[in-house]
Amino acid sequence: MKFNLKKYRISCVLLILVILVGSCKKDLVEKDKGNFVKSNYFTNASQAHTFVTGIYQKLYLFLNGDAYGESPFITLELFAGHTTSLGQSVNNNNVINNRTDAVNPGFEDVWSNSYNAISNANIALTEIPKIGSMADADKKTTMGEAYFLRAFFYYHLVRLYGDVPLIVTPVTITSPDLYPARTATAAVYDQIISDLKAAEASGLPETDQTGKVSLGAVRTLLASVYLTTAGFPLKKTENYALAAAEVLPVLSDYTLFDKYDYLHDNAHKNQGELIFQSQYQVGVVTNAIPQLTLPFNLQVGAYGDHLGAMIPTNGFFNSYDNADLRKQERQFYFSSYPNHNDPTQTINFGVHALYKYFHKESENIGNSAADENWTFLRLPEAMLIYCEATNEVSGPTAAAYAQINKIRARALLPALSGLSKDDFRTAIWRERYHELAYENKAYFDIQRTHMIYKVATDSFGDATSTANEQGVTMKAQYYLWPIPQREISTNSKLTQNTGW
Repeated sequence: MKFNLKKYRISCVLLILVILVGSCKKDLVEKDKGNFVKSNYFTNASQAHTFVTGIYQKLYLFLNGDAYGESPFITLELFAGHTTSLGQSVNNNNVINNRTDAVNPGFEDVWSNSYNAISNANIALTEIPKIGSMADADKKTTMGEAYFLRAFFYYHLVRLYGDVPLIVTPVTITSPDLYPARTATAAVYDQIISDLKAAEASGLPETDQTGKVSLGAVRTLLASVYLTTAGFPLKKTENYALAAAEVLPVLSDYTLFDKYDYLHDNAHKNQGELIFQSQYQVGVVTNAIPQLTLPFNLQVGAYGDHLGAMIPTNGFFNSYDNADLRKQERQFYFSSYPNHNDPTQTINFGVHALYKYFHKESENIGNSAADENWTFLRLPEAMLIYCEATNEVSGPTAAAYAQINKIRARALLPALSGLSKDDFRTAIWRERYHELAYENKAYFDIQRTHMIYKVATDSFGDATSTANEQGVTMKAQYYLWPIPQREISTNSKLTQNTGW
């Protein structure tokens, strides 16, 4: 198996060190420390902090990509079936139409970058306890960050690829794990839960506005893990109760924004309902979120490209109630905007693009770069986890109604009440699709429920026998991504997922 060994091997790890500066809440990237070895690096607390902070840099992998829009955050939406994409990308069109294969470069990118992050977390968790000059409390919280990040990447790996190699110690050229076999999904989840429990007990702050891991992020991710493991493929239904209990404290630690604009501006990064984000800053680390999500070749903003790589289907847009604020112009979506070259002229898109990712601060920069943060976890997801988990345990409760109705009230929708358990479940799933739209949640919901959202009838159907609004019926093999072919070619112990 090719594990990017020059990066994975302890004696040759090349770090891209990312320093999170709390006063400005940004990531700053230092030059490579090419002479790093464990014997001369983990000698004090400052080095430990720098090393662990460097693991956050791998969160950028989800927005890696090229001019064709072949970026993991887009690929995940294409798998869910409610997204159209620029026709130039063969790989993206193959994903939409269920005809991609194991050599798709995106599959390898997520795999290799995730394992690189995990390898550095393993090093940190092994070496930090040995630092004699570091206070025990400081060791504990710093390791808590590493535990969370290792769990975060394994959580993505196990959901995307199923059985994956489970490696929790540093790997050298002589390690037995240099060419590992796949580990059963249940065991991988056991490790994820163990890591998150360790992070939860590490003394992390309840919330954090600098971009680092907080207790709120740990609890929300662990609740998500419990919710997922209660569904397919493990069906550990006892975990619904654990999910509800785990996420409950989060609901009072964060607050909903009163404007949707705050989800994608610079002033509100890491605040309010934003529980965990990856950090960007123009001049340091940038992304192409706006240009990837703007309609193709229309001059909205001064971006060098307008790529149309992730455009909602009309069917999905129309599935919102007409009274839903999120459906209104320049809330979650927009269909027109002033021409950047001539603001007196309005450009009509002909589609409904994602205003929730339009970044006004970078609109006039002109260098095709944005420093919009990418959100992994926010309060509405925690609220809906609580609603779904409690409903599965005991049916609709007043507390669950209160949570979902807060989300609906912000969207100017009437409160729900008096629903059966089945109808409340459907309402929660629908709210997840509409509130968390295009935030990389829908595909994972399909995996755990084996149901897809039927936008034409505003209902749910079996994922492998119900066509989506693009006329594509998902193949069963698409519940998982394929193991990257290069990994299988290099490591004879690896086997391929069914159908690939």
